[in-house]
Amino acid sequence: MSDVALELQDLTKVFGRPAVDHLNLSVKKGELYALLGPNGAGKTTTLRMVAGLLLPDSGTISILGQDLLSDPAAAKQKLAYLPDDPMLYNKLKPIEYLEFVAGLWGIKPSFAQTKAAELLEWLDLSKHADELTEGFSRGMKQKLALAGALIHQPELIILDEPLTGLDAAAARQVKDLLLAHVAQGGTVILTTHILEVAERMAQRIGIIQHGKLIAEGSLDELRHLADKTDSGADQGAQVATLEQVFLQLTEPA
Repeated sequence: MSDVALELQDLTKVFGRPAVDHLNLSVKKGELYALLGPNGAGKTTTLRMVAGLLLPDSGTISILGQDLLSDPAAAKQKLAYLPDDPMLYNKLKPIEYLEFVAGLWGIKPSFAQTKAAELLEWLDLSKHADELTEGFSRGMKQKLALAGALIHQPELIILDEPLTGLDAAAARQVKDLLLAHVAQGGTVILTTHILEVAERMAQRIGIIQHGKLIAEGSLDELRHLADKTDSGADQGAQVATLEQVFLQLTEPA
C-alpha cells in the first residue's frame, strides 16, 4: 500500500507563459508540507489544480492513489481545500453553514451535528453559534471556513495562506488543529508567506519558482543546499533561518 498522499507528475498550466512548468512533487501521508515561493511562482495555481478547480494543460495528479483527472469525484472525497479568501453564506449561522456543507458531502445529519458542534468548540466559535456570519471578522470567517473544510474528515487538507488576517490567538488555534490532524495520520499541504510558520511547523518544505520545484527537503537539508549555492559566502558562514535559505535560493545572483 502506497504511503503517498499527493503525487504530481509533469504538471503544467500555461497562461500566456507557464504558470506551472512540468512540476513533479510527492507528499507523504502523515506529513505537514509547506510549499513556498515568491509571488507569481505558481503556488496557488498548483493548489487550484490539485483541488480540481482548474484543469491542467498536461500532467497527472494522484490523491491517495486516486487519479484526480480520471475520477474526480472519488479523489475529491479524500481532500479539503481552503483558499486564501474563502466564501461563506452571510445569512447562515455557523452551525447552519456546517450542516449545509456536510449535506453536500452526503454526511448523515446526526453525525454532522455532532461533528459541527465539536469543530465550533475546538475553534472557539461556539459562543457565536447564534450569530449570522455576515457580522464575523476575517479571522472568525477563516476559522469557520476551516471547520467547513474538515466536516467530512478529509485525509488530505490543502490550505492557501491559512493564517492571513488572523490574530495571534486565532492563528494558534488553527496551527494546533492542523498539527493535531497530522498527529492523527492526516496530511496537510499549505502555502504561506509567513516563513516562521513553515520553519516551525513543516516537516518538509518545497520551494517553487517560475512554476518549477527548485529545492525541497527538511530545513537542515535546505540550509545545506543554500550553503552550497552561496559560493561567495565567507568560509564557515552558514545560513540559519528559513528566511535566509529562501532568499538565498530564490533571489537572482
